[in-house]
Amino acid sequence: MKTLFSNLLILAMCIGLLAGCNPAEKSGEKDSATPSPPKTAAQSEPTPSGESSGQKDAESSTSKPTEQAPSPGRTRVDWPVFRGNPASTGYTPESAPNTLDVLWEFKVENGAFESTPVIVDGTVFIGDLDNRVFALDLESGNLLWEFTTEIGFYAAPAVQDGRVFIGNMDGFFYCLNANDGKLIWTFEAAATIDGGANFYKDNVIFGSQDAKLYCLDQKTGKLVWEHEIDDQIRCSPSIVENRAFVAGCDGVLHMINLDDGTSIGGVVIDSPTGVTPATMGHYAYLGTEQIGFFCIDWKAAKVKWNYQDPLGPASTRSNPAVTAGHVVFGSRNRKVVSLDPENGEVSWQFEARGPIDSSPVIADQHVYVGADDRRMYVLDLKTGEKISERELNGKILGSPAISDGRLIVATNRGVVYCLGSKK
Repeated sequence: MKTLFSNLLILAMCIGLLAGCNPAEKSGEKDSATPSPPKTAAQSEPTPSGESSGQKDAESSTSKPTEQAPSPGRTRVDWPVFRGNPASTGYTPESAPNTLDVLWEFKVENGAFESTPVIVDGTVFIGDLDNRVFALDLESGNLLWEFTTEIGFYAAPAVQDGRVFIGNMDGFFYCLNANDGKLIWTFEAAATIDGGANFYKDNVIFGSQDAKLYCLDQKTGKLVWEHEIDDQIRCSPSIVENRAFVAGCDGVLHMINLDDGTSIGGVVIDSPTGVTPATMGHYAYLGTEQIGFFCIDWKAAKVKWNYQDPLGPASTRSNPAVTAGHVVFGSRNRKVVSLDPENGEVSWQFEARGPIDSSPVIADQHVYVGADDRRMYVLDLKTGEKISERELNGKILGSPAISDGRLIVATNRGVVYCLGSKK
């Protein structure tokens, strides 16, 4: 009965996704399968020594991760939020591998992932579509703890000050202890939370399909303020100084004062989007469902340039990565595109074998991007030429995260991969 109820609830939510900001719907698929019933930690591999939780809500295992030193010769940079940093650049100064050898796999039987992992202090955190948040050892892939709810997660976790923050499909936002996965507090929004959280001072910021951006006190979970727009929020908020940038299903890039939740202004982009804006300097970059890819001068509150595929409209659900000289994104017409951040001119294009909903990451003069064709690609940042690729078990709908020379990514077949060089 519980399984039937869960499946009916997920079906109802999927129908709900078809309304409002229709073009940005989530697939929720496992190559045409539906999310499976809850499982115990014993059904996930690899497993650590000791007991697994298999418990609900506030109960979880008490395995404690041990902080690891970075690999010899490396300075480890954490990946604590969805796009790596508050500005959502999708860029890391970390060194990263040329080859994508499989260093370990963590398999969830009949599982599915659309969430992006985050990495802090040698621990990988990720939520799955079924109903769990996992903490894995970055070095070995061993399960450290898991936290179980009644329904699953699209959103990426966010980690700060020893706490994990994540919202689920039901609109519940959880604060967990990063060491053992125990529940600290819960806040309830009115609809699905698609995007990862971000941080400002002592507060945690996230959006919901109820069209609100929420600001909560990190320690207590109490509401500090909320800001409502005209339609759903599916992206993660990007933060620069005391401003949050939120692209909505209402076809506007909103700028919100993080100190009091008031509007600073907005720029009309005439198309719904669930894309998280990447920011660099006083520019914000984002793609849309219908009107191409934008560069917005947020200080002047106007569009600087708008790139549109000359072959026709191409839906963009991939969140861009930006660094000096390149803003890179994927699209549903199977292309990875690099534009000049200053003028929007095409630097290069790479064509995959399937649509690209996953978001690129830039590291070490390389672009790392996954696709619906089940492949992770490594591209040269300057030329777009393919350096290497790795076929995985399942479509890559979430995005990769990089830390300590390792790339972590998960598939809709329930596998978390750690990729890097075995040399």
